[in-house]
Amino acid sequence: MWRLDYPWLLALLPLGWLAWHYLPAYRERQRALRVPFFNALSQAIGQTPKTQGLRRDVPQLCLNMAVWVLLVFALSRPVWVEPPLLHQQPTRDLMLAIDISQSMETRDYAQADGTQVDRLTAVKQVVKGFIEQRKDDRLGLIVFGSGAFTQAPLTLDHVSLALLLEQIGIGMAGPNTALGDAIGLTIRLLEKAPERDKVLILLTDGNDTSSVVAPLHAATMAAAAGIVVHTIGIGDPTASGESKVDLASLATIAARTGGRSFRAEDSQALQQVYQTLDTLTPHQVTTLTHQPRRDLFWIPLGVALLLLAGWHGLAALRTLWRRQSAVAKEA
Repeated sequence: MWRLDYPWLLALLPLGWLAWHYLPAYRERQRALRVPFFNALSQAIGQTPKTQGLRRDVPQLCLNMAVWVLLVFALSRPVWVEPPLLHQQPTRDLMLAIDISQSMETRDYAQADGTQVDRLTAVKQVVKGFIEQRKDDRLGLIVFGSGAFTQAPLTLDHVSLALLLEQIGIGMAGPNTALGDAIGLTIRLLEKAPERDKVLILLTDGNDTSSVVAPLHAATMAAAAGIVVHTIGIGDPTASGESKVDLASLATIAARTGGRSFRAEDSQALQQVYQTLDTLTPHQVTTLTHQPRRDLFWIPLGVALLLLAGWHGLAALRTLWRRQSAVAKEA
């Protein structure tokens, strides 16, 4: 459909009529021969001279009015607005933090066929399926051991994210567990993100032993930054030292940020945890609309120019024809 961007400019239309009605008429000066005895000569031949009034050129008046209307219409900027184009963008940022400390090489997770695999292999398989299901979210990947590192920044390129997930290996970030540092790194990565919802899924199989920032203090900072942390414990709570997963601390971290805490003892349980998380963090997108516009002001402007050019072209042809006719009569 078409519309006017500045319809209020149509109020200028009456100005054309007001100018024609109230402004003084244009008078053209011409050279003439002054005859002192003109009145006596007129009386001698029995004619009375008349004062020539203003000549009303109706076609010229119609042309001027039409051009004025077209120019005002062009100034009002007519545009053709095409049907809206819909674009959806994600409203959620979701970070995955995976523990790759030395204890993740423990082979105590059973696959569907019954074979035993190490913990990291089981986590990769489940997380890869989770990534494939989150098509509308920006996802990022953090790995942590003795320190926390960004494996993949927030991205919508989930294919590349899955490749980077496959490349992580046990011990790449050191043998210890820096749980608090992983939360702190997430805060730094998400603090300037424009999305309203920010989520961290934190998976670990051990106790925090090497963080610069205490995990509970990092959880408080995450809550202040509006980040919800869901925690997953996959280690053995009865073990000792670093291999003992601190389920109580994980539950406290999740509670402080409004998240939930889970424990996954095998691959099937881990799969169920991520399915639950998928329902807790539903897909949300913001729909943006854009309507392409095409300017049409050039159409009335072009018609006005063509009318003026055609009128003056015809006037020139008429004048030329009269001259040629006069010359032919004299000949």
